[in-house]
Amino acid sequence: MIKKGTYVQIRAIILEAGGERASGIPEDTAGTPLVMWVKGHLLADTSIGCEAKIETATGRIESGILEEVEPMIALDYGRYIPELMQIAEAATGRSEEGCHEQRL
Repeated sequence: MIKKGTYVQIRAIILEAGGERASGIPEDTAGTPLVMWVKGHLLADTSIGCEAKIETATGRIESGILEEVEPMIALDYGRYIPELMQIAEAATGRSEEGCHEQRL
């Protein structure tokens, strides 16, 4: 049993696959439910895998299936992509050669 007030993550299905999804979206997307993951503090004692209500950092009350206790907060911008660096350099007027300028 996870105690009230514990920081957790829940999962809720916003739109079911098929008829609830918008028309005109790709077939593989339409066949997949739209899912939301939300973090917040439990409003009542709950077990993993059971329905839970939480209060988010912004004060919203959300419901869903309790998936994780004290979830890791991770920010990741993914792996290095050389092509994106070339685009950034072109957009800013910098290049690798320009990085060797003498600085004061």
